[in-house]
Formats: sequence, C-alpha cells, structure tokens
Amino acid sequence: MRDLDRYCGCLIGGAAGDALGYAVEFMDAQAIFRRYGAGGITDYALVNGVAEISDDTQMTLFTANGLLNAAERGMEGDYAACLEAAYRDWYATQTRRYPLPSASTATWLASVPGLFRRRAPGSTCMSALSRAACGSIAHPINDSKGCGGVMRVAPIGLYFDVPTDRQDEADRIGAQAAALTHGHELAYMPAAGLVHIVGRLAHDPAVSVMDAVLEMKAAVGRQFAQAKHLPDFLALIDRAVALAQSASDDLAAIQQLGEGWTGDEALAIAVYCALKYAGDFERAIAAAVNHGGDSDSTGAIAGNILGAHLGLKRIPSKYLEKLELKEIILRLAEALYQV
Repeated sequence: MRDLDRYCGCLIGGAAGDALGYAVEFMDAQAIFRRYGAGGITDYALVNGVAEISDDTQMTLFTANGLLNAAERGMEGDYAACLEAAYRDWYATQTRRYPLPSASTATWLASVPGLFRRRAPGSTCMSALSRAACGSIAHPINDSKGCGGVMRVAPIGLYFDVPTDRQDEADRIGAQAAALTHGHELAYMPAAGLVHIVGRLAHDPAVSVMDAVLEMKAAVGRQFAQAKHLPDFLALIDRAVALAQSASDDLAAIQQLGEGWTGDEALAIAVYCALKYAGDFERAIAAAVNHGGDSDSTGAIAGNILGAHLGLKRIPSKYLEKLELKEIILRLAEALYQV
C-alpha cells in the first residue's frame, strides 16, 4: 500500500540524518561532545544558512533518477545499466563544471546547479566510476566493503512496491546497484538488506521496524546462502538487535558495532538506532551520528529507515527547515510514488 508521506519521509529522513552527521563526519566522539555538549549534535550546523547534504544524499537522488529513467524508457529489465548511467552523471558533477552538455547526460539531475558540489565523495565510488566499465556481483572490480554501496540504495526499496514473495527481486537489485562500485560481499549484502527494510516499512504500515529487520535477515540469508561473509553479516545484525534491546549507552553500543565505514557496520549501526528509537526520529538520528565514525552515512541510513516507518509528518520540522535541495528531494520522492 503506497503512502506518499512514507516516501517523502524516507528520502527527507535520509537527507536529514546525512546533513546532521556531515558536520561531524571526521571528528572523533570526544571532539563532538566537547563542541556540542553532553547530548552531542542535535541541530544542524548551518553553512551560510544551509544544512548541507553530503555525497550520500547526492548519490541517493541519482539512484532515484536512474530508476525513474528505467521506467520511462521501458528498461525495467536492465536497472543496473540505468543506475550506472545515473551514477556516471553524479561523477560528472564531481569532476566537471556546470553546466554539462545535455547530450552527454542521462539524468535531469545533472542539470541542477546545486549538485555540482564536492562533499567528501567516497574514493571507491570515484575510482570505480572513472573506469570504462563498472562491476557486478559476478564480476567485481575491487574488494571494497565500504559503505558507499549501501548509503545510496533506499530509493530502490521505495520504487519496488511488490508482494512479499517478490521482495527478494527488489533486494537483489539493491545488491547489484552497490556492486557497480563496491565488490565485497559486506558492501552489497547490506545494500540488499536496506532495500528490504525500506521496502517493507514503506509499503506495509502493519510491519514494525523489528519485523522488517528480522525479515531482512531471512531474505539476505536466502539470497546469499553461499556467501563467505554471510555469517559475519548476520552476526553483526544480531548484535545490533540485542544491543537495541539492552540498557547500553548509545555510544558504547555503537562502538561494539564498529565505526560505519564499511557497509555491514553502517547498516548495523542504523538498525540499532532505528530499533531503539523506533518512534522517535530525532533521538534515532542523534544516536546515529554522535560517534567517531562515518556519521553522515550512519545518520542517512537510520533516517531512511525511520523516515519510511514514521513518514514525513513525524519528522520534526527543524529538520526540514534549511535542508539543502529539499524541493528536489521531495520532487523525486513524489515521482517514485507515482511510478
């Protein structure tokens, strides 16, 4: 069952977590708490009056545009090709000046001046997209397990409004999207996992965050039963679930899950925060960014999950005010809803 509020909530929520965390991405935990107080950063650190998004939200938007292109051009059988073309447009915004010749681009986002901003783009994404051909699950181009594969795939979960017995197909496209640039199992299995969680939460209001996480574990286990690192991934998710049900301090719990620089750690941290604060968007993303790791990515993923669960109306208004490219984000959410 489609709900525009959940579509908008997912993409705005991800951008909000990203923007909150981007200000502290390269700070250790002690430095964050010294600067922002005992509660850490909970309000945007504005730059010229704007809450800046990072490459995480930029690439998420290009994922959405690539999916919409596939639908518009009748290329539903080749989502990977459409996503690769969209990501190459994003790469062009990071390496070339505005404007780009329209004949050389695949997406309308490549004509948005505000996307021509380098916001600490991931080195793996940049190096992969500089090559003549990207990778795949069967033919990886590197052994990177960085979180750059998972942090951008939430729109895939929104796009595929499918029966539960077809959710695996959508999840697989999430893994394929990540494998374009990140070849390690612990990069693309979490991407499949995030697609599953977002898809279930966005399309079935009866599904809880815990339901979605447990279903995701089963789905990833089915699809990647032969993967060498599947037990490691599932064990980390189990640890996140257990910690969310414990009385652990958030920072101490997150430190047991890692720093979020890898795909499995980023998803696990986001799962912990979304489970512990399933009804409180603000507390969830605050927990997700106030640590000494990849704060914008963990914040973005937690925001995607809770935004899909709670919807836009339950995201505090302070996270919409001053958010960079808010209108573009909402436009893409509405377009995904209408497909």
